[in-house]
Amino acid sequence: MSLHNFLYGIYPYIALTVFLLGSWLRFDREQYTWKSDSSQLLSKANMRLGSNLFHVGIIAIFFGHAVGLLTPHSVFKAMGVSDMAHQMIAIWAGSIFGGMCLLGGAILWLRRIFNRRVSATSRGSDKFILTWLLITLLIGLSTIPVSIGHTNHNNPGVMIALAEWVQSIIYLHPDPSLLNGVDIIFKVHLFFGMTVFLVFPFTRMVHVWSAPFGYINRPYQIVRSKRFR
Repeated sequence: MSLHNFLYGIYPYIALTVFLLGSWLRFDREQYTWKSDSSQLLSKANMRLGSNLFHVGIIAIFFGHAVGLLTPHSVFKAMGVSDMAHQMIAIWAGSIFGGMCLLGGAILWLRRIFNRRVSATSRGSDKFILTWLLITLLIGLSTIPVSIGHTNHNNPGVMIALAEWVQSIIYLHPDPSLLNGVDIIFKVHLFFGMTVFLVFPFTRMVHVWSAPFGYINRPYQIVRSKRFR
């Protein structure tokens, strides 16, 4: 078996299995470590700006990838979205939200590495995952000029191939050959992205599973002033 077939035919399932099974085992056996370990109490400098930019950016990137890659090509066609329009939307959204995420992530990385108090209380996994995410993001942003070049040549083939490959993984009929004609920068980005899922259960990222979505529909709080007692 070639390295290409392993990385894009078997490795995705290794990463997804560890992601799901590892998250479940950690929640079952180590609930006291199931937290974001906020360092805001140690230092508030640039925390809010960096955190907001990073989280808004990464959430938008995640759902943008999910919609763009998991939606069948025929659905976009039925909606009247041409291949080139789809690619331009991906380029603009990736540039805007990727830029936000990179700026916020850089602020958080500098804070975690060079702020003495924050760095001293950070685990190795904290520094590793933030560094890995930033590298993955930088590689992802590096694909944008390549995508623009494809757009200038009216060639959506790579975008379609990437989507079909992801769908082949999800539908359990992996086809690494779909990536044969894809630029190497996209393949490297895929590897780094899959590895994020592989290491996910061993980092603070598990707190994503506990996102407080119910906060949006929370009941109103009744607050009474002491003046009226």
